[in-house]
Amino acid sequence: MTDLERKIYRIIYNMSRFRKNPSMDDLKRKTGRDEPAIRKAVENLISRKEMRWDKEKKEWQFK
Repeated sequence: MTDLERKIYRIIYNMSRFRKNPSMDDLKRKTGRDEPAIRKAVENLISRKEMRWDKEKKEWQFK
């Protein structure tokens, strides 16, 4: 897991504990990265099954 992936994972995990899903603007502000880099990191986390989006509950599920 890269530093950016770890940072994004922690941000999403911590914010989802309080039933708030971070927006792209939240992630850009907290990581200092651009949207394509953030999307790529999230795709990598999902492809390695570190986390997944539950469509029914509309929340993130973590490993």
